[in-house]
This record gives sequence, structure tokens and C-alpha cells, in this order.
Amino acid sequence: MNELIKIELNENQEPIVGGRELHAALGIETDYRHWFTRMCEYGFTENQDYVRVVQKCPTPGGMQDVVNHAIKLDMAKEIAMIQRNDAGKNVRQYFIQVEKDFNSPEKIMARALKIAENKINLLTVDMKELEDKLEEQKPKVLFANAVETSNTSILVGDLAKLLRQNGIEIGQNRLFEWLRNNNFLIKKGERKNIPTQIAMDMGLFEIKERTISDANGVTRITKTTKVTGKGQTYFINKFLNT
Repeated sequence: MNELIKIELNENQEPIVGGRELHAALGIETDYRHWFTRMCEYGFTENQDYVRVVQKCPTPGGMQDVVNHAIKLDMAKEIAMIQRNDAGKNVRQYFIQVEKDFNSPEKIMARALKIAENKINLLTVDMKELEDKLEEQKPKVLFANAVETSNTSILVGDLAKLLRQNGIEIGQNRLFEWLRNNNFLIKKGERKNIPTQIAMDMGLFEIKERTISDANGVTRITKTTKVTGKGQTYFINKFLNT
């Protein structure tokens, strides 16, 4: 079959033709823009029967953006019927033959294989991205697992260092402020920077008490907030996922 108008397939493997190519094959003398607008008045819907496309085309003024339309075959056949001339009849018969060929068992199978191939390619890309992400996260996951099972509690300043090692730019003072603002530590008063009851119940902190006697024999008790292994994992994951 001689190619009267170039037929292409869209992303859904449906046959489409260019609006300007159809306009030329039908021998329409009216300007394309006005002609296509008039054709759309027959009830065709954008993004359903056709899609607007912009192409770089040579013009007397050089290469310029020109509006074209990717038209589905059913719409193209109807437009050919509307013309009521020999060119319209020839184009319509051509489209009918194209449609028969398009719906042959061989072409249906070829399209099915192409769709399956595209899906496999998409899945392959998705799997590759997932593998890359898992590989990127692997050191952090191993680190978090090791920390969570650790019996060693650390100071808040040391937690800030761990966060920086994991790509979170934060210092000790800012971390203390964040913990207070998010109700993990008490905000003010004599118990400032001591864990809240909720944080303690979650097992994120422990309080280390130490008795100190000065030169005058005065004894006082100091309390130091330390982050448990569970707390280290919790906060690292929380910052990484923010």
C-alpha cells in the first residue's frame, strides 16, 4: 500500500496523523489554522480526538515554532468524509485500508509485544532506581541497626556529630533547641534540657546522675541527659526522612 499520509503511533500504540499533513493531502486552500478550528466544530475534543503539538518548521523567516495537531485515525476519517471531494474520498479509503492493516492479527501481536516491551523497560528502570537507592541507604541502615542494639548512650553533642556524618548539617546548640521545640526536652526552668516524660517513656533518653563534693564539703547532684541507642536510631531516621 502506497503511503498517502504518514501514519505514526502514539504512546498508547494508536495510529495518528499530522493535521497539517492531512490538510495538504486534502488539497485544502483555506489557511490551516482557520480550517482546523472549523473542523473542531464538528464535535472533536482536544486530548481525546487530537493533541496540540508545536514543531520547529522552516518558514520564509527561518525556523519557527508552528502549531500542528496529532489526530487519531477515526477523527481523520471523519474529516476526510466532510470534504465531499475526490481528495477526501481517496484519503478516507486510504485510512480504511490502513485501519484494516492495523487490525490484522500480525499487527495486533506486534503492538502487544511492543507494549509489553515498554512495560518491561519501565519496570527495569524502576528496579534500577530502587537498587541504587537501597545501595545508597545501605551504610545508613547498617549504621542504624548497629546503633539500635548498642547499650552505649551518648551526649546530645555526640548525636549532633552522628547526624552530620549522615548528611544532616546541625550543631549541638541547634539540636538542643530542636529537641526542646519538639517536646523531647523540657524547655525552661531548673529542669531545662531534661527529657520530657513522653521521651523517657519512648526510651529515647536516659538521665545520668552524678554526686559531686566541692572543697567546702558541699555535695550536689548533677543530671546529664544522654541519648540511648534506640534514641540515636530514632532521631537519625527522623532527620533523614524529614
